[in-house]
Amino acid sequence: MVSMRSTVSSQKIYPFLLSAYKWYLLTPERSLSTAYQAAIKIKEIEDQHFNGNKIDSEFTIHSASVMDYFQGDLQKLLKTVQMRLTEFKASRWFANESKQKAALKLGIEYSSPALILEKLEFIDQVTSKYTNNDIDTNYNNSNSSPVVPATDLVNSQQFIPKTSNQANKNTPKGKTNTTGILPRSILSTITRLQVELDPESEQNVVQNFRKAQQRSIISIRFILLLIIVPLLTHQLSKALIVSPLVEHFRHDKTVEVFLNREMEEEGLLALQRFEERTKFEALISNAPPLTAEELELKIKKKAEEVKEEFRKESDNAIKNVFADIFAVITFTILLLVSKRSIAVLKEFFDNVVYGLSDSAKAFIIILFTDVFVGFHSPHGWEVLLEGISRHWGLPANRDFIFLFIATFPVILDTIFKYWIFRYLNRISPSAVATYHNMNE
Repeated sequence: MVSMRSTVSSQKIYPFLLSAYKWYLLTPERSLSTAYQAAIKIKEIEDQHFNGNKIDSEFTIHSASVMDYFQGDLQKLLKTVQMRLTEFKASRWFANESKQKAALKLGIEYSSPALILEKLEFIDQVTSKYTNNDIDTNYNNSNSSPVVPATDLVNSQQFIPKTSNQANKNTPKGKTNTTGILPRSILSTITRLQVELDPESEQNVVQNFRKAQQRSIISIRFILLLIIVPLLTHQLSKALIVSPLVEHFRHDKTVEVFLNREMEEEGLLALQRFEERTKFEALISNAPPLTAEELELKIKKKAEEVKEEFRKESDNAIKNVFADIFAVITFTILLLVSKRSIAVLKEFFDNVVYGLSDSAKAFIIILFTDVFVGFHSPHGWEVLLEGISRHWGLPANRDFIFLFIATFPVILDTIFKYWIFRYLNRISPSAVATYHNMNE
């Protein structure tokens, strides 16, 4: 019966693994084809709407809304080309002679080198116009320029219209390097008056508000992607890939039930409690006492239940290990292919954090330091590490946990203090003073 079940499960799993392996071998072809199709779409937009020129307002008389539409499509297509070419290069790097032989056995035919070079040349020809064009520079400039909330747009120096005398004075400076003779409040008042008297200030305010809105949308969307995509990958890979494989290799009764000694002790303790409870209930009840055979039969039945329960727990721990690996790989790939989104997210957090009041900054710093490196933090770290160990089916090593608690929070505390001394003390001295007063 076991062999028949193993044969049936193997027949179900083998076609799935074979199709997955074919999909893996076709990755270079698929990624290059997707990038090539995206480049063709860019070329079609250029030919149909911009007379064969690049997608830019200089070569057309379209309105601003139409240009925004084309620019959005262009950014999506360029990102597709970049991601797929990265995938193509990575998959080609892992390709070797054995995989080519396996592809031939499976009937997979790769494109000729001449066709691959032709597609790559076409992609480079189309996308080279936008490598250092105004789209990327404008996007990066919008990422590097600070964004202020909508309620404070009028009070920002960012929206002073540029003149020929100011063209060479707009080099962005870090917040830690901005010093002046006059107080900032006086300078901000003068700036506000200049902005209010400028006839083009309204247009600049609207333009920068749109940049801030776009940055917020990109940042929130990227945060949701970083959370949702790895979680979905974890659940789907665990249910569709890892679970069938683990159940296939661990269905045999000779497989070890307990992954570590702690799980075995928990099972033994559960069985002892059941035996003691059964004897106690027999003593306090009016029913006739259990015979030794009846008691042994109940204990044996409970032992089978405990065995099955811990077998499932062990299987689940093994599944968690491989599913977590898939999730980490997905998270890493998202970070590698989203460098521009990471830059936007950094600017978003900078504007959010530096836009807070001094009391709010001090409150957040105290909250984080007390939670992660405070007096009660060792208990939290201990619970967290024990939970991770149980999640992976590992025994909770008390020596490692105590060593981690004795070193890692100290390192975090040092980083917090260095950041306060090195950066926050220059950016917002009043926030540091408020932090010290609240901490005392």
